[in-house]
Amino acid sequence: MSEKTRTPIGKIVAASLVGTTIEWYDFFLYGSAAALVFPALFFPESDPLTGTLLAFLTYAVGFVARPLGALVFGHYGDRLGRKKLLVVSLLMMGVATCLIGCLPTYTAVGALAPLLLTALRLVQGFALGGEWGGAVLIVSEHGDTERRGFWASWPQSGAPGGNLLATAVLAVLAAVQTDEAFQSWGWRIPFLLSGVLVVIGLWIRLSISESPIFQQAVANAEPTRSMPIVEVFRHHWRDVITAIGARFAENVSYYVITAFVLVYATTSAGLSKPMVLNAVLIGSAVHFFSIPMWGALSDRLGRRPVYLLGAAGVGLWSFAFFPLIDTKDFAAVTLAVTVGLILHGAMYGPQAAFFSELFATRMRYSGVSIGAQLASIIAGGLAPLIAVALLQAYESAFPVMLYVVGAAVVTLVTVAVSRETRGRDLANLDGTADTPASSTTS
Repeated sequence: MSEKTRTPIGKIVAASLVGTTIEWYDFFLYGSAAALVFPALFFPESDPLTGTLLAFLTYAVGFVARPLGALVFGHYGDRLGRKKLLVVSLLMMGVATCLIGCLPTYTAVGALAPLLLTALRLVQGFALGGEWGGAVLIVSEHGDTERRGFWASWPQSGAPGGNLLATAVLAVLAAVQTDEAFQSWGWRIPFLLSGVLVVIGLWIRLSISESPIFQQAVANAEPTRSMPIVEVFRHHWRDVITAIGARFAENVSYYVITAFVLVYATTSAGLSKPMVLNAVLIGSAVHFFSIPMWGALSDRLGRRPVYLLGAAGVGLWSFAFFPLIDTKDFAAVTLAVTVGLILHGAMYGPQAAFFSELFATRMRYSGVSIGAQLASIIAGGLAPLIAVALLQAYESAFPVMLYVVGAAVVTLVTVAVSRETRGRDLANLDGTADTPASSTTS
């Protein structure tokens, strides 16, 4: 692509950030609703904590679908391009989320209600499984090598951006509506709002250009040599394991801090829903801006040192996180969430560049997506479910602390034995053997 038609990196970043924010808004909105309203609406015959477990089980189903989405979107993203698949994923997520807002509840249609809810959650997970890889790659492949960590970290800010947006909408509704009104119809508003956001996101994404590195690979006929996923496991299986292990602490800690906290704080700690939502709102705002800062730091220090700091940090902070919530003081609860998310950002910020630098162009979408999303099943998808089950079984937060520490250990070991990737030229990663994507580049 000529320089005249190549989209400026700032616009590429904006398009990716807006899209990922909308996608994560849809995904996190479900998680918040699963903690706050879905147990009573879709599982009313269960006791409150069991109903919450069942709601989080449907939440986890979305994570199960993410590797399948990663496989399908990765395959076609490596064949057809990053941009086309990003448009499809955003449209798919938006439609599923709007339909959730139209669903009948258990009192209207009985057992069909949770079945329909689960089906739409599967569509959400499938779409998000394909979204993440494309969003970070189109930025990584447009940006320069020296600042790749910074530029590629901005789509990562879409996660706290989406959580911020979802939590803000819920907090406003909780403030202006009675609990009865919110439970009856108010909960539908945030899901229906997704339709408006998707139209805006599609308009922005359709205006950007395709990745120049991908276009160069197409010109060299690289993407058509064989199925990308086959080449990933043939040449990059160690890098897939690296991505899975690196995601473990990042996923578990994030969903404990942002999703499980809504359950723990409103049940065990006895805090009000608006108070907890406001704490998550403040923490997500700080998280949004901390992620690019960590990404920029990884451009100076390397991906591994920053990532290791984050993994160790979330493990240690778990021992302060729950005691701070138990104080029932708003400032302490906000501090618990905010510091936890800042430390999470030390992993999430460098992650986009780190994973992009592991795989060759003709299999990069598949490799990045499948490596990241396989971890989402056993880490992020099960985290709220495991945390609620531990709380129910032991009536204490201490087992949940140990759970987070265990996840941190997995990530620390994985990243410690991996090689530094900062400074690699994405266009020159040929992936003809496992060693090129695993060697250190100065």
